[in-house]
Amino acid sequence: MSAGQSSFSQFLTLAEAAKLLRFSRSHLSNVLHGKVQDLPHLPRIRVGRRVLLHRETLERWVREVETGPVETQSDQGAHPQIAEC
Repeated sequence: MSAGQSSFSQFLTLAEAAKLLRFSRSHLSNVLHGKVQDLPHLPRIRVGRRVLLHRETLERWVREVETGPVETQSDQGAHPQIAEC
Protein backbone atom coordinates (compact mmCIF):
# COMPACT_ATOMS: atom_id res chain seq x y z
CA MET A 1 0.00 0.00 0.00
CA SER A 2 1.45 3.38 -0.98
CA ALA A 3 1.48 6.49 1.21
CA GLY A 4 -1.31 8.07 -0.86
CA GLN A 5 -3.62 5.11 -0.35
CA SER A 6 -2.99 4.94 3.39
CA SER A 7 -3.83 8.64 3.88
CA PHE A 8 -7.13 8.17 2.06
CA SER A 9 -7.97 5.16 4.22
CA GLN A 10 -7.98 7.55 7.18
CA PHE A 11 -11.28 9.00 5.93
CA LEU A 12 -14.52 7.47 7.17
CA THR A 13 -17.93 7.57 5.55
CA LEU A 14 -20.90 8.68 7.64
CA ALA A 15 -21.91 5.05 8.16
CA GLU A 16 -18.39 3.98 9.19
CA ALA A 17 -18.04 6.88 11.64
CA ALA A 18 -21.48 6.20 13.12
CA LYS A 19 -20.58 2.54 13.61
CA LEU A 20 -17.29 3.49 15.27
CA LEU A 21 -19.07 5.91 17.63
CA ARG A 22 -21.99 3.53 18.17
CA PHE A 23 -24.39 6.23 16.97
CA SER A 24 -27.14 5.81 14.43
CA ARG A 25 -26.42 7.47 11.10
CA SER A 26 -29.29 9.89 11.67
CA HIS A 27 -27.95 10.91 15.11
CA LEU A 28 -24.48 11.52 13.67
CA SER A 29 -26.08 13.54 10.90
CA ASN A 30 -27.87 15.63 13.54
CA VAL A 31 -24.54 16.18 15.33
CA LEU A 32 -22.94 17.30 12.07
CA HIS A 33 -25.77 19.76 11.42
CA GLY A 34 -25.57 21.25 14.93
CA LYS A 35 -28.95 19.89 16.01
CA VAL A 36 -27.59 18.24 19.19
CA GLN A 37 -27.08 20.77 21.95
CA ASP A 38 -23.92 20.96 24.07
CA LEU A 39 -21.73 19.17 21.54
CA PRO A 40 -18.86 20.95 19.79
CA HIS A 41 -18.70 21.31 16.03
CA LEU A 42 -17.51 18.16 14.25
CA PRO A 43 -15.56 19.03 11.07
CA ARG A 44 -16.38 17.06 7.96
CA ILE A 45 -15.54 17.02 4.27
CA ARG A 46 -18.22 17.06 1.61
CA VAL A 47 -17.50 15.58 -1.79
CA GLY A 48 -20.68 16.14 -3.73
CA ARG A 49 -23.37 14.46 -1.64
CA ARG A 50 -20.87 12.28 0.17
CA VAL A 51 -19.83 13.17 3.75
CA LEU A 52 -16.40 12.08 4.95
CA LEU A 53 -14.79 12.42 8.37
CA HIS A 54 -11.07 12.22 9.03
CA ARG A 55 -10.39 9.52 11.63
CA GLU A 56 -7.87 11.64 13.58
CA THR A 57 -10.28 14.61 13.70
CA LEU A 58 -13.05 12.31 14.91
CA GLU A 59 -10.82 10.90 17.68
CA ARG A 60 -9.83 14.45 18.73
CA TRP A 61 -13.53 15.43 18.81
CA VAL A 62 -14.36 12.45 21.05
CA ARG A 63 -11.58 13.45 23.47
CA GLU A 64 -12.94 17.01 23.55
CA VAL A 65 -16.45 15.75 24.28
CA GLU A 66 -15.10 13.53 27.08
CA THR A 67 -12.99 16.18 28.76
CA GLY A 68 -14.78 19.38 27.77
CA PRO A 69 -13.20 22.18 25.77
CA VAL A 70 -9.73 23.22 26.84
CA GLU A 71 -9.67 26.92 27.72
CA THR A 72 -6.58 28.96 27.05
CA GLN A 73 -5.78 32.28 28.69
CA SER A 74 -6.93 34.10 25.56
CA ASP A 75 -10.30 32.28 25.78
CA GLN A 76 -10.75 33.32 29.40
CA GLY A 77 -10.38 37.00 28.54
CA ALA A 78 -12.59 36.74 25.48
CA HIS A 79 -15.66 35.55 27.40
CA PRO A 80 -15.82 37.34 30.74
CA GLN A 81 -18.31 36.04 33.27
CA ILE A 82 -21.19 38.36 34.08
CA ALA A 83 -21.95 38.56 37.78
CA GLU A 84 -25.60 38.40 38.74
CA CYS A 85 -26.88 41.02 41.14
